[in-house]
Amino acid sequence: MKDVIIDDFQNIVSESLIRHKSIMDVLSKLQESGARINRALSKSITSCGCIEIKAKKQEFPAEIPEDMTLDDFNKCMSNHIDGALCEKCREVLEKEIGSNLYYVASLCNVLDINMYDVILKEYSKLMMLGRYNLR
Repeated sequence: MKDVIIDDFQNIVSESLIRHKSIMDVLSKLQESGARINRALSKSITSCGCIEIKAKKQEFPAEIPEDMTLDDFNKCMSNHIDGALCEKCREVLEKEIGSNLYYVASLCNVLDINMYDVILKEYSKLMMLGRYNLR
């Protein structure tokens, strides 16, 4: 079912893509949509205040015990976000992320790449490498 949704989404994007058919238009709109996500997140922090960034150096144990697992190591890491998005900020960010997905699908269409295949390949890589996929 999920593959149908992704394929349908890509097809609908293809049908609706009239003004931004050029690769240059798609690339600039994709970059703009990424900037809009950054801006919406920044406003959640600076204007709304529903979340805060408390960034500092990631704390690792001075000496890593031999029996330390990746789960244990992951618990030492922080996303540096305090709080939770309010409904309004969540709505804005979902809209901006949706626009970004639209332009990713547009890029796939212009380059004749199937978005589902890309997701499937990435999923397979993640499943195969598991936690050893340290990006």
